[in-house]
Amino acid sequence: MKTGFALAAGALVPVTAAARAQILVYTAPDQDEKREVVQSLSMDPHDLESALDADEIARVEFLADCVSIIWKQPKNVSIEEQLRFDVGSIGLFLHQDRLIVIAGENSPSFTAREFQRCASPVDVLLKLLEHTVRHYLGHLKVIKQITAELGAKITGSMENQYLLQMLVLGESLIYYINAIEANSGVLAKLQKHAQRLQLTPQQIDKLHDLGVDNQQCARQACIYSDVVSGLMDARGTIINNNVNTLLKKLTLINVIFLPLNLIASIGGMSEFSMMTQGIDWRISYSLFGISMVALGWGSWHALVRVLEKRHRRK
Repeated sequence: MKTGFALAAGALVPVTAAARAQILVYTAPDQDEKREVVQSLSMDPHDLESALDADEIARVEFLADCVSIIWKQPKNVSIEEQLRFDVGSIGLFLHQDRLIVIAGENSPSFTAREFQRCASPVDVLLKLLEHTVRHYLGHLKVIKQITAELGAKITGSMENQYLLQMLVLGESLIYYINAIEANSGVLAKLQKHAQRLQLTPQQIDKLHDLGVDNQQCARQACIYSDVVSGLMDARGTIINNNVNTLLKKLTLINVIFLPLNLIASIGGMSEFSMMTQGIDWRISYSLFGISMVALGWGSWHALVRVLEKRHRRK
């Protein structure tokens, strides 16, 4: 889908004519739109595919007629079996009087309030980078809340469901750290070539603030990743303790009912009473009890000897 915007009084106004658009946005472009980008806008097909590749590494290249930026941004949260946070790529191609944005899945709403007070495509570019950093911070806040809720549920749980969800969150944080740190490299390179980009002092200060905010975002993601990793080990132990407590209770119940079952079984042996009909029941049942004790002791002794032999062989 292609949309165009023009700058008017510091705001982005949608326009239908591509020639008037200072900001061109292609979201999940089809084959016709890709062909248009390559032919009409003279874009390298490799740059186009890089912008649509979710696994592409963030980078910035200074070409003869434009600045090519591959930027990592968080995707919309997907809810399948587990809540998953992924990252994707977005292509930003800054010309002298135009900014071309190519996104594989989702692009920000350029008519939102955060994109106001823009005087040039460079301002729009900086606003877009700031929007991404805030998007990461918002997702990190959600991950922190989800981790706290999962921790409360794991405390009384005996299943792996919540532990697996925490594992997915830990994996998502690793991808976030990689993407945010890659974006830090892009921001550092943009600051280094600020004069080449002909940035104003206000834009340079804005770019510096973005670099600081992105570094803080990366540190926050690292802290959350370490916390999730440590809590997974601790809460895995909690689940094992919960299972052990349940088994202890079940064993106690078996210990209580085992003598009762034994007495009921002995008292209900009508065939044994018929076989020992000519013998006093006190004698017959006493002999039966002694034989059971002897058989149990013999089985236990034989089992212990077998286990000791296997242990010695090891």
